[in-house]
Amino acid sequence: MTAAIVGWAHTPFGKWDEETVESLIVRVAREALEHAGVEAADVDEIVLGHFNGGFSAQDFTAGLVLQASDDLRFKPATRVENACATGSAAVHQAIRAIEAKQARVVLVVGVEQMTRTPGPEIGKTLLKASYLPEDGETPAGFAGVFGKIAAAYFQRHGDQSDALAMIAAKNHANGVENPYAQMRKDLGFDFCRAESEKNPFVAGPLKRTDCSLVSDGAAALVIADGETAATMPRAVAFRARAHAQDFLPMSKRDILKFEGCAVAWKRALADAGITLDDLSFVETHDCFTIAELIEYEAMGLAPEGQGFRAIAEGWTRKDGKLPVNPSGGLKAKGHPIGATGVSMHALSAMQLTGEAGGIQVKDARLGGVFNMGGAAVANYVSVLERVR
Repeated sequence: MTAAIVGWAHTPFGKWDEETVESLIVRVAREALEHAGVEAADVDEIVLGHFNGGFSAQDFTAGLVLQASDDLRFKPATRVENACATGSAAVHQAIRAIEAKQARVVLVVGVEQMTRTPGPEIGKTLLKASYLPEDGETPAGFAGVFGKIAAAYFQRHGDQSDALAMIAAKNHANGVENPYAQMRKDLGFDFCRAESEKNPFVAGPLKRTDCSLVSDGAAALVIADGETAATMPRAVAFRARAHAQDFLPMSKRDILKFEGCAVAWKRALADAGITLDDLSFVETHDCFTIAELIEYEAMGLAPEGQGFRAIAEGWTRKDGKLPVNPSGGLKAKGHPIGATGVSMHALSAMQLTGEAGGIQVKDARLGGVFNMGGAAVANYVSVLERVR
């Protein structure tokens, strides 16, 4: 065991007018340290995941983590960013510090406050995570980028509107029991499938229920080396991890294959010495339902063009052979950019320690996390297992 999660904290995701980026950071940093039973003075390094890109007027936010305790003063603190995979970039950087024996205990925080930004500005800010020379004028912002991906997938593999609606309905049903989820409402297949005044088309074949939510929120982890983790009440180890970065321009790759996702999964599973069948669940990056559909294929759950089988035949439902997004995913939980990857790891740790409450997957032993930045550009996979 090189590194393990020994504590965590998670705010509910949603619209938090009374919170600031600073208050969200401070809240989860304090709660994660308390949950781990670790004193702030014993933290060796701090890593903050915060996309920002204009969402917050306050930048240079790594220093804000020190507001959680005076005992964090003079600790190394770094902010990292890798689009929607910013949270996992922070997690993986913490592990590298531990593997390099530069730290024994690392505090990781992910945060974003998006809802104070006017709607049109949100679209422009998120579109910065695409290749602007090619996609900078895309209508509907980043939803428009994935709308083009969905339309191209439909053209190659047939209309998958039923599959997308089933994915949306599954994730919303799962999110009902997640106390951290922004939308805790079971919308049902019929609502997600039909165009309506409350569920209009947003971009290409994607409707509102195919798109993740604009959110505020934060999550934090305390990650420790193996020796330290062995003394803690709980420890969820990183059995393997992988990061594969792909080209930013979609024109340089077959965007319908999510090849960086496939490479990251292949590396992580090989390093863990397991197959996909050994996993108890997966938390995957469903920024749009078409992303989850293609990820079924990239992770090896279904052949190319047949991702629909995974949802239509019930494989990815909570009681299926590989539950995917038992938390409700980004679709129901929300997607505060910098917090997302940290949240996925925290919720997976809850699953593996049997502390996931209503979203608990029975007998969870091994969990997979896939967090994606951009259109399958930054691809992070973690394989987690409980040690204590």
